[in-house]
Amino acid sequence: MTDHGSLLDKALGAYLGLALGDALGATVEFMTPREIKHRFAAQGGVHRHIVGGGWLKLAPGQVTDDTTMSLALGEALLRGQSLGRPFDTQLIAEAFLAWWRGKPVDCGNTCRRGILRFLQQGSLSGEPNDGDAGNGALMRNLPVALATLGDDAAFERVSLAQAHVTHHHPLSDAAVLGIGQLLRDLLSGVDAAAQARRIEAFVAAQPTFAFRPYPGRASGYVVDTVQTVLHCFASHTDFEAGVTAAVNLGDDADTTGALVGMLAGARCGAQALPGRWLGRLSRTVVRDITDQASALVALSLDRQSLPLPS
Repeated sequence: MTDHGSLLDKALGAYLGLALGDALGATVEFMTPREIKHRFAAQGGVHRHIVGGGWLKLAPGQVTDDTTMSLALGEALLRGQSLGRPFDTQLIAEAFLAWWRGKPVDCGNTCRRGILRFLQQGSLSGEPNDGDAGNGALMRNLPVALATLGDDAAFERVSLAQAHVTHHHPLSDAAVLGIGQLLRDLLSGVDAAAQARRIEAFVAAQPTFAFRPYPGRASGYVVDTVQTVLHCFASHTDFEAGVTAAVNLGDDADTTGALVGMLAGARCGAQALPGRWLGRLSRTVVRDITDQASALVALSLDRQSLPLPS
Protein backbone atom coordinates (compact mmCIF):
# COMPACT_ATOMS: atom_id res chain seq x y z
CA MET A 1 0.00 0.00 0.00
CA THR A 2 1.15 3.55 -0.67
CA ASP A 3 1.91 5.89 2.22
CA HIS A 4 -0.99 7.65 3.92
CA GLY A 5 -0.59 10.97 2.11
CA SER A 6 -0.37 9.30 -1.28
CA LEU A 7 -3.38 7.11 -0.51
CA LEU A 8 -5.48 10.12 0.42
CA ASP A 9 -4.39 11.91 -2.75
CA LYS A 10 -5.37 8.93 -4.88
CA ALA A 11 -8.68 8.42 -3.06
CA LEU A 12 -9.58 12.07 -3.48
CA GLY A 13 -8.38 11.96 -7.09
CA ALA A 14 -10.73 9.04 -7.75
CA TYR A 15 -13.74 10.69 -6.11
CA LEU A 16 -13.22 14.13 -7.62
CA GLY A 17 -12.39 12.47 -10.94
CA LEU A 18 -15.73 10.69 -10.85
CA ALA A 19 -17.55 13.99 -10.28
CA LEU A 20 -15.58 15.77 -13.01
CA GLY A 21 -16.37 13.09 -15.56
CA ASP A 22 -20.00 13.17 -14.48
CA ALA A 23 -20.27 16.97 -14.81
CA LEU A 24 -18.50 17.02 -18.18
CA GLY A 25 -20.41 14.08 -19.61
CA ALA A 26 -23.87 15.20 -18.51
CA THR A 27 -23.80 17.95 -21.14
CA VAL A 28 -23.71 15.41 -23.97
CA GLU A 29 -25.64 12.51 -22.42
CA PHE A 30 -27.83 10.72 -25.00
CA MET A 31 -26.19 12.56 -27.91
CA THR A 32 -24.42 10.68 -30.70
CA PRO A 33 -20.75 11.35 -31.54
CA ARG A 34 -21.89 12.99 -34.75
CA GLU A 35 -24.28 15.30 -32.89
CA ILE A 36 -21.51 16.23 -30.46
CA LYS A 37 -19.14 17.12 -33.30
CA HIS A 38 -21.78 19.34 -34.86
CA ARG A 39 -22.81 20.96 -31.54
CA PHE A 40 -19.21 21.78 -30.63
CA ALA A 41 -17.90 22.60 -34.09
CA ALA A 42 -16.51 25.90 -32.77
CA GLN A 43 -14.29 23.89 -30.39
CA GLY A 44 -12.96 21.63 -33.14
CA GLY A 45 -15.87 19.23 -32.82
CA VAL A 46 -14.87 18.15 -29.31
CA HIS A 47 -16.74 18.79 -26.05
CA ARG A 48 -14.04 19.68 -23.54
CA HIS A 49 -15.44 22.29 -21.12
CA ILE A 50 -17.69 21.95 -18.07
CA VAL A 51 -20.62 24.12 -19.12
CA GLY A 52 -23.73 22.35 -17.78
CA GLY A 53 -26.84 22.18 -19.90
CA GLY A 54 -27.70 18.92 -21.61
CA TRP A 55 -31.10 17.26 -21.44
CA LEU A 56 -31.15 17.80 -17.66
CA LYS A 57 -30.44 21.53 -18.07
CA LEU A 58 -27.78 21.46 -15.37
CA ALA A 59 -25.89 24.43 -14.03
CA PRO A 60 -22.17 24.47 -14.89
CA GLY A 61 -20.40 22.11 -12.48
CA GLN A 62 -23.58 20.39 -11.34
CA VAL A 63 -23.46 16.58 -11.12
CA THR A 64 -25.96 13.80 -11.68
CA ASP A 65 -26.96 10.58 -9.94
CA ASP A 66 -23.53 9.02 -10.57
CA THR A 67 -22.00 11.32 -7.97
CA THR A 68 -24.95 11.93 -5.66
CA MET A 69 -25.78 8.22 -5.32
CA SER A 70 -22.12 7.57 -4.53
CA LEU A 71 -22.26 10.20 -1.79
CA ALA A 72 -25.45 8.62 -0.42
CA LEU A 73 -23.76 5.21 -0.29
CA GLY A 74 -20.67 6.65 1.36
CA GLU A 75 -22.76 8.36 4.03
CA ALA A 76 -24.52 5.06 4.75
CA LEU A 77 -21.17 3.32 5.24
CA LEU A 78 -19.95 6.03 7.60
CA ARG A 79 -23.25 6.05 9.50
CA GLY A 80 -23.11 2.29 9.91
CA GLN A 81 -19.66 2.56 11.43
CA SER A 82 -20.79 5.25 13.89
CA LEU A 83 -23.84 3.21 14.92
CA GLY A 84 -21.89 0.00 15.42
CA ARG A 85 -23.59 -1.50 12.35
CA PRO A 86 -20.70 -1.65 9.87
CA PHE A 87 -21.62 -2.31 6.26
CA ASP A 88 -25.31 -2.74 7.09
CA THR A 89 -27.31 -3.22 3.89
CA GLN A 90 -30.46 -1.90 5.58
CA LEU A 91 -28.74 1.43 6.14
CA ILE A 92 -27.55 1.46 2.54
CA ALA A 93 -31.07 0.89 1.24
CA GLU A 94 -32.43 3.57 3.57
CA ALA A 95 -29.81 6.00 2.24
CA PHE A 96 -30.84 5.27 -1.34
CA LEU A 97 -34.46 5.85 -0.39
CA ALA A 98 -33.63 9.16 1.30
CA TRP A 99 -31.64 10.15 -1.79
CA TRP A 100 -34.61 9.38 -4.03
CA ARG A 101 -37.02 11.23 -1.75
CA GLY A 102 -34.73 14.25 -2.04
CA LYS A 103 -35.74 14.51 -5.72
CA PRO A 104 -32.39 14.10 -7.43
CA VAL A 105 -31.96 15.60 -10.89
CA ASP A 106 -32.03 12.12 -12.38
CA CYS A 107 -32.71 8.52 -11.37
CA GLY A 108 -32.40 5.54 -13.68
CA ASN A 109 -35.37 3.26 -14.10
CA THR A 110 -33.68 0.21 -12.56
CA CYS A 111 -32.50 2.19 -9.54
CA ARG A 112 -35.99 3.62 -9.10
CA ARG A 113 -37.57 0.17 -9.34
CA GLY A 114 -35.24 -1.27 -6.70
CA ILE A 115 -35.71 1.66 -4.33
CA LEU A 116 -39.49 1.45 -4.65
CA ARG A 117 -39.36 -2.31 -4.01
CA PHE A 118 -37.48 -1.62 -0.79
CA LEU A 119 -39.98 1.08 0.18
CA GLN A 120 -42.98 -1.14 -0.46
CA GLN A 121 -41.64 -4.55 0.62
CA GLY A 122 -38.61 -3.86 2.77
CA SER A 123 -36.61 -6.19 0.50
CA LEU A 124 -32.87 -5.57 0.37
CA SER A 125 -32.41 -7.58 -2.82
CA GLY A 126 -34.63 -8.30 -5.76
CA GLU A 127 -34.69 -11.63 -7.57
CA PRO A 128 -32.16 -12.00 -10.40
CA ASN A 129 -33.59 -10.05 -13.33
CA ASP A 130 -32.59 -9.86 -16.99
CA GLY A 131 -33.55 -6.18 -16.87
CA ASP A 132 -30.92 -5.41 -14.21
CA ALA A 133 -27.88 -5.47 -16.51
CA GLY A 134 -27.48 -1.70 -16.45
CA ASN A 135 -24.57 0.28 -15.01
CA GLY A 136 -26.33 1.81 -11.98
CA ALA A 137 -24.67 -0.39 -9.36
CA LEU A 138 -21.26 0.03 -10.98
CA MET A 139 -21.39 3.82 -11.18
CA ARG A 140 -21.76 4.30 -7.40
CA ASN A 141 -19.49 1.66 -5.86
CA LEU A 142 -16.43 3.86 -5.26
CA PRO A 143 -17.21 4.44 -1.54
CA VAL A 144 -17.20 0.69 -0.92
CA ALA A 145 -13.72 0.40 -2.43
CA LEU A 146 -12.48 3.20 -0.17
CA ALA A 147 -14.14 1.78 2.96
CA THR A 148 -12.78 -1.76 2.53
CA LEU A 149 -9.14 -1.21 1.63
CA GLY A 150 -7.09 -4.19 2.72
CA ASP A 151 -10.13 -6.46 3.10
CA ASP A 152 -10.94 -8.32 -0.10
CA ALA A 153 -13.78 -10.34 1.42
CA ALA A 154 -15.53 -7.23 2.76
CA PHE A 155 -15.07 -5.45 -0.57
CA GLU A 156 -16.78 -8.26 -2.46
CA ARG A 157 -19.55 -8.77 0.07
CA VAL A 158 -20.49 -5.11 0.46
CA SER A 159 -20.13 -4.35 -3.25
CA LEU A 160 -22.62 -7.05 -4.15
CA ALA A 161 -24.96 -6.17 -1.30
CA GLN A 162 -25.22 -2.52 -2.36
CA ALA A 163 -25.57 -3.61 -5.99
CA HIS A 164 -28.44 -6.00 -5.32
CA VAL A 165 -30.57 -3.35 -3.67
CA THR A 166 -31.29 -2.17 -7.22
CA HIS A 167 -29.42 -4.41 -9.70
CA HIS A 168 -29.30 -8.21 -9.52
CA HIS A 169 -27.65 -9.57 -12.63
CA PRO A 170 -24.40 -11.55 -13.12
CA LEU A 171 -23.01 -9.05 -15.62
CA SER A 172 -23.63 -6.18 -13.23
CA ASP A 173 -22.00 -8.17 -10.43
CA ALA A 174 -18.96 -8.98 -12.56
CA ALA A 175 -18.56 -5.35 -13.61
CA VAL A 176 -18.87 -4.03 -10.06
CA LEU A 177 -16.20 -6.41 -8.80
CA GLY A 178 -13.88 -6.21 -11.82
CA ILE A 179 -13.77 -2.43 -12.08
CA GLY A 180 -13.64 -2.20 -8.30
CA GLN A 181 -10.61 -4.48 -8.14
CA LEU A 182 -8.86 -2.38 -10.77
CA LEU A 183 -9.66 0.71 -8.72
CA ARG A 184 -8.21 -0.89 -5.58
CA ASP A 185 -5.02 -1.68 -7.49
CA LEU A 186 -4.76 1.92 -8.62
CA LEU A 187 -5.30 3.21 -5.09
CA SER A 188 -2.47 0.97 -3.90
CA GLY A 189 -0.14 2.56 -6.47
CA VAL A 190 0.54 -0.35 -8.81
CA ASP A 191 2.52 0.41 -11.95
CA ALA A 192 1.28 0.43 -15.54
CA ALA A 193 2.28 -3.18 -16.14
CA ALA A 194 0.28 -4.38 -13.14
CA GLN A 195 -2.69 -2.30 -14.26
CA ALA A 196 -2.56 -3.96 -17.67
CA ARG A 197 -2.34 -7.41 -16.09
CA ARG A 198 -5.40 -6.70 -13.96
CA ILE A 199 -7.40 -5.63 -17.00
CA GLU A 200 -6.23 -8.65 -19.00
CA ALA A 201 -7.15 -11.02 -16.16
CA PHE A 202 -10.59 -9.46 -15.81
CA VAL A 203 -11.33 -9.78 -19.52
CA ALA A 204 -9.95 -13.33 -19.60
CA ALA A 205 -12.29 -14.29 -16.75
CA GLN A 206 -15.22 -12.33 -18.23
CA PRO A 207 -14.73 -12.36 -22.02
CA THR A 208 -18.08 -10.63 -22.54
CA PHE A 209 -16.28 -7.43 -21.54
CA ALA A 210 -13.52 -7.75 -24.16
CA PHE A 211 -12.88 -4.28 -25.58
CA ARG A 212 -10.17 -4.81 -28.22
CA PRO A 213 -11.11 -3.96 -30.89
CA TYR A 214 -13.43 -1.42 -29.31
CA PRO A 215 -17.06 -2.20 -30.32
CA GLY A 216 -18.00 1.48 -30.28
CA ARG A 217 -21.06 1.40 -28.03
CA ALA A 218 -21.34 3.60 -24.91
CA SER A 219 -24.86 2.84 -23.70
CA GLY A 220 -26.10 2.22 -20.16
CA TYR A 221 -25.93 -1.55 -20.74
CA VAL A 222 -23.18 -2.57 -18.36
CA VAL A 223 -21.19 -4.43 -21.03
CA ASP A 224 -21.12 -1.37 -23.28
CA THR A 225 -20.18 0.80 -20.31
CA VAL A 226 -17.30 -1.38 -19.17
CA GLN A 227 -15.93 -1.76 -22.70
CA THR A 228 -15.99 2.01 -23.18
CA VAL A 229 -14.41 2.69 -19.80
CA LEU A 230 -11.59 0.18 -20.26
CA HIS A 231 -10.97 1.36 -23.83
CA CYS A 232 -10.64 5.01 -22.83
CA PHE A 233 -8.70 4.35 -19.62
CA ALA A 234 -6.23 1.99 -21.27
CA SER A 235 -5.78 4.18 -24.36
CA HIS A 236 -4.95 7.42 -22.52
CA THR A 237 -2.47 7.96 -19.71
CA ASP A 238 -3.54 11.60 -19.31
CA PHE A 239 -6.61 12.22 -17.11
CA GLU A 240 -8.19 14.91 -19.26
CA ALA A 241 -7.58 13.06 -22.52
CA GLY A 242 -9.19 9.86 -21.24
CA VAL A 243 -12.28 11.55 -19.81
CA THR A 244 -12.70 13.73 -22.89
CA ALA A 245 -12.49 10.69 -25.15
CA ALA A 246 -15.16 8.90 -23.12
CA VAL A 247 -17.74 11.68 -23.01
CA ASN A 248 -17.36 12.48 -26.71
CA LEU A 249 -18.63 8.99 -27.48
CA GLY A 250 -21.98 10.29 -26.24
CA ASP A 251 -24.88 8.06 -25.14
CA ASP A 252 -24.50 7.41 -21.38
CA ALA A 253 -21.70 9.96 -21.29
CA ASP A 254 -22.11 11.06 -17.67
CA THR A 255 -21.53 7.52 -16.41
CA THR A 256 -18.73 6.54 -18.79
CA GLY A 257 -17.07 9.89 -18.08
CA ALA A 258 -17.51 9.40 -14.34
CA LEU A 259 -16.00 5.90 -14.33
CA VAL A 260 -13.04 6.84 -16.53
CA GLY A 261 -12.53 9.87 -14.29
CA MET A 262 -12.62 7.64 -11.21
CA LEU A 263 -9.97 5.27 -12.54
CA ALA A 264 -7.79 7.96 -14.09
CA GLY A 265 -8.10 10.10 -10.97
CA ALA A 266 -6.94 7.22 -8.79
CA ARG A 267 -4.01 6.73 -11.14
CA CYS A 268 -2.84 10.36 -11.15
CA GLY A 269 -4.08 11.64 -7.76
CA ALA A 270 -6.03 14.77 -6.88
CA GLN A 271 -3.06 17.08 -7.24
CA ALA A 272 -2.79 16.24 -10.94
CA LEU A 273 -6.45 16.85 -11.81
CA PRO A 274 -7.06 19.69 -14.29
CA GLY A 275 -7.52 22.90 -12.35
CA ARG A 276 -9.76 24.51 -14.96
CA TRP A 277 -12.26 21.67 -14.51
CA LEU A 278 -12.02 21.61 -10.72
CA GLY A 279 -12.66 25.33 -10.66
CA ARG A 280 -16.00 24.74 -12.41
CA LEU A 281 -17.18 21.91 -10.18
CA SER A 282 -19.88 22.73 -7.61
CA ARG A 283 -18.22 23.93 -4.39
CA THR A 284 -20.70 21.94 -2.35
CA VAL A 285 -19.83 18.78 -4.25
CA VAL A 286 -16.10 19.40 -3.82
CA ARG A 287 -16.57 19.90 -0.08
CA ASP A 288 -18.76 16.83 0.37
CA ILE A 289 -16.40 14.64 -1.64
CA THR A 290 -13.31 15.89 0.17
CA ASP A 291 -14.86 15.25 3.58
CA GLN A 292 -16.22 11.85 2.64
CA ALA A 293 -13.12 10.55 0.88
CA SER A 294 -10.92 11.24 3.91
CA ALA A 295 -13.50 9.76 6.28
CA LEU A 296 -13.84 6.56 4.24
CA VAL A 297 -10.08 6.09 4.04
CA ALA A 298 -9.87 6.65 7.81
CA LEU A 299 -12.58 4.03 8.29
CA SER A 300 -10.52 1.53 6.28
CA LEU A 301 -7.33 2.27 8.16
CA ASP A 302 -9.10 2.01 11.51
CA ARG A 303 -10.52 -1.38 10.56
CA GLN A 304 -7.08 -2.60 9.51
CA SER A 305 -5.66 -1.64 12.91
CA LEU A 306 -8.27 -3.60 14.87
CA PRO A 307 -6.98 -6.79 16.57
CA LEU A 308 -8.15 -10.03 15.03
CA PRO A 309 -10.76 -11.95 17.06
CA SER A 310 -9.37 -14.79 19.14
